[in-house]
Amino acid sequence: MDLRTYLRHLDYFVLAAAAGLLVYGVAMIYFATRHDALPSPIYYARYQVIYAAVGIGALLVLSLVDYEHYRRWQWPLFAFVLVSIAAVFALGPVTRGSRRWISLSFVNFQPSELALVILTVTLAAFLADRLPAIGQRRITLFALLYMAVPAALVFAQPDLGTAMVFVVLTLTLLLFYGTPWTHFAALVAAAVALAALVLTVLPMAGIRIVHSYQMQRLFVFLHPGHDLQSSGYNLTQSLIAVGSGAFSGRGNQATQTVLDFLPEHHTDFIFAVIGERYGFVGAAVLLALFVVLIWRALRIATISRDLYGSMIAGCIAAIFLFEVFVNIGMTIGIMPITGIPLPFISYGGAALITDLMLVGLLESVHLRGRLAGSGG
Repeated sequence: MDLRTYLRHLDYFVLAAAAGLLVYGVAMIYFATRHDALPSPIYYARYQVIYAAVGIGALLVLSLVDYEHYRRWQWPLFAFVLVSIAAVFALGPVTRGSRRWISLSFVNFQPSELALVILTVTLAAFLADRLPAIGQRRITLFALLYMAVPAALVFAQPDLGTAMVFVVLTLTLLLFYGTPWTHFAALVAAAVALAALVLTVLPMAGIRIVHSYQMQRLFVFLHPGHDLQSSGYNLTQSLIAVGSGAFSGRGNQATQTVLDFLPEHHTDFIFAVIGERYGFVGAAVLLALFVVLIWRALRIATISRDLYGSMIAGCIAAIFLFEVFVNIGMTIGIMPITGIPLPFISYGGAALITDLMLVGLLESVHLRGRLAGSGG
């Protein structure tokens, strides 16, 4: 593919939305952390720019590679996911009670984030290779098992948020694959039964699968006024920050952020920083960028040259939609706190690079779909 063809068939709406979110994210990380006790006011913002540069490089590479190649490498890639996630338990340091990263000489590698990209292309490939089996229960069950193994490993780290994204990823691929609605109804019933078992029956028997802090988060979600100085502190401060921003925000008078009342203000609760500093207007601009990105991802799913590309694009749209909904929802009290970052906005190299890799996959699907449609 020559450069002119490549540039002519890119989806510039996707690139513009991603670029806008990148700039927004770096700016908000700077405003959230410039008053923190750091070596420099731009300490976190500078690193986020470096992560963005690496992610943009990955985006370009993935957009140039025909996504069809991943079908041939689906099983080696899946094996790499399992080995890398399992390696965290042996090689990863304990940070805040969990093991999620492998410390390399130049970066902290988080296998569960890369797994989102790899599972998207490998599980989609598995389903796309079995089109004659659409509607068969064994395919649905195997797809769930395919996801359940890495999801269980991630949950054991523990990282409930990313494990939930794995579930959404799988259900979206099954939806685009054409799985009958009866299968989804059975899955909903099974999920309700499993939740009842894990949250009520097993604890009564002295078996606790869900960690105590995760139960506390769920309890605070159901009872927002509970323990305002401890388990309910994060949510309370987030609600104060978002509410005080009103319509146009408080600008440099955003005291919840400046005076460090708002916890994790550059990671999990960065939307509360946006709400306090820029109010409804700033939040609306952010959501508009996400709407454009998700809309274009769904459109790419409709113009893909094959079902495999459609499943990849649809899955990426669902991942972004789910992460945005859960992250923003937890800052305003309509979702439990899970630690899922806000795509492109929350500080963190692994998550940002993964987001940009997903954009690269979208461009790869768009490019091949456009080329197939134009015959060029």
